[in-house]
Amino acid sequence: MPAKRDYYDVLGVARDSGVAEIKRSYRKLAMQYHPDRNPDDAAAEESFKEAAEAFEVLSDPEKRRLYDQFGHEGPSRAGFSGFSGTDEIFSHFGDLFGDLFENLGFGSRRSSGPARGQDVKVELHLSLRDVVDGGDHEISVPRRDRCGDCGGTGAQSGSAPESCRQCSGSGQVIHRQGFFTLQTTCPVCRGEGKFIANPCRGCSGTGVVARESTISINIPAGVDDGQTLRIQGRGHPGSRGGPPGNLYVVLRVEGDPRFIRDGFDIHSKVRISMFQAALGCHTEAETLDGTDSVEIEPGAQPGYTIVRRSKGIPVLGGRGRGDHHIHVEVYVPDDLNDEHEEMLREIAEERGEKVSEPRKGLFGFAKKRKKR
Repeated sequence: MPAKRDYYDVLGVARDSGVAEIKRSYRKLAMQYHPDRNPDDAAAEESFKEAAEAFEVLSDPEKRRLYDQFGHEGPSRAGFSGFSGTDEIFSHFGDLFGDLFENLGFGSRRSSGPARGQDVKVELHLSLRDVVDGGDHEISVPRRDRCGDCGGTGAQSGSAPESCRQCSGSGQVIHRQGFFTLQTTCPVCRGEGKFIANPCRGCSGTGVVARESTISINIPAGVDDGQTLRIQGRGHPGSRGGPPGNLYVVLRVEGDPRFIRDGFDIHSKVRISMFQAALGCHTEAETLDGTDSVEIEPGAQPGYTIVRRSKGIPVLGGRGRGDHHIHVEVYVPDDLNDEHEEMLREIAEERGEKVSEPRKGLFGFAKKRKKR
């Protein structure tokens, strides 16, 4: 297989181009290689698919970020692995093609033949623990299934859709006025080419019924907020025998107040006193695997950081884990008694360090502290 071309080169745009410029470039290429303009031209069809794939990635901020970071493997982490054919492209960009091509005399490929079903998008909320562990999750998916009473035909059991008499089954009617010929969608069958005389009672002739199904999906460890998983064939059913659409699961990772995520690394804090910082200590720290004891070396300064290698977030699609950075905050106790204060003054004097005089009371005597 030939290597995939760089998506920016495919669209002929710079790497810092905005979405508007990317869209303009794609429209130009889509018009140039549109199948209606290039019938039976395999090379043009391949260029049409290549441009659509590049536009899908570069017009989506998350897919574009992954592509810039990981190359052609990146968008697959957001659930996108290309288009199977032109029918899927027309279905996916239906509104774009409707606005762009139908007004210019090209079809958007919404024919009376088999049509791919619409995609379904749902959100799945995950905790940071879910991200670390990965695993199966159940989600509810609202979708339209084929009617069981009529098998999706829309016609009452024992009958079948009939060819539309108005358009003779073509789905289009032609109006001639002088030298002009105008072709429009048939108002009787609405472009379907068929007419249902006896509609199915179970679906009112639509061929589909609304249902909510529960499915189990596997979430790989290491996913991040906003990433999207694509599950092929779990969207709405197609019409006229067409394939079903896809299910897109948008991941929403809830924040954890104990940690800050940075890619596959995490950051957290521990707080120790100046005595512990000066002399060293062992203290308890929250980690992704529970509470653990960490050692603070003597002489630790504010901003001192402990790096626990391979204790962060599992690397998505790879091996190993990121790191856990524990940032040490040093605080000065403000509840010293007289004895402790005097001890600190003696230490400061021995080190030649200047400190404030003891605070005076109302009558000029040194203010006494309560002994503890």
